[in-house]
Amino acid sequence: MANTPILWTFRRCPYAMRARLAIRSSGQQVELREILLKDKPAPFLAASPKGTVPVLQDGDRVIEESRDIMLWALGRSDPEGWLDMPQDGYTLMDTCDGPFKRALDHTKYAVRFPDRDEAEEREKAMVFLRDINQRLTQSPFLMGPRRTLADMAILPFVRQFANTDRAWFDAQGLGPLTAWLDAFLASDRFQCVMTKYPPWQSGQDQVLFP
Repeated sequence: MANTPILWTFRRCPYAMRARLAIRSSGQQVELREILLKDKPAPFLAASPKGTVPVLQDGDRVIEESRDIMLWALGRSDPEGWLDMPQDGYTLMDTCDGPFKRALDHTKYAVRFPDRDEAEEREKAMVFLRDINQRLTQSPFLMGPRRTLADMAILPFVRQFANTDRAWFDAQGLGPLTAWLDAFLASDRFQCVMTKYPPWQSGQDQVLFP
């Protein structure tokens, strides 16, 4: 299976997580190469000098952004219809990847940002979470009655934020959002993409995913 696309990934990274979610949904098989961020393999850095996961190698093509990898997979096969969503879904993803992710980082890694007020940054994140909580009071998923790309692109980051202080998060009165997140965390889908693999080494047997 020499022509199998290669996915460089790190299990806990939310960007890599959402790439794996889309690949699993599409049914597209890849060779999974788990890396340690503190010990990045030379072939990974040769493929993508920026050194961040996920990275997908499909022949001579290298895709370095998680959303692009999601679109690559679903463009090949989209059996669950994740791409069938209004433009509003992409706008929501932009807000997640921009203002929300910045506020999340300033909260989770507050010690790295001494010039930022952690409580203010947490509140900035909550603006986005209250918005999607309101959406989820109207329907089980962000865009309506079924999951779409927006749900699966955003959930890994909501998980990351919730995990910074789960007791605090659960006390914020975001019932629909919390139920949406917990259903995802309890799913076979999540368990599949969170399987642990040893770090890739040159010469090892292929690890196929899913």
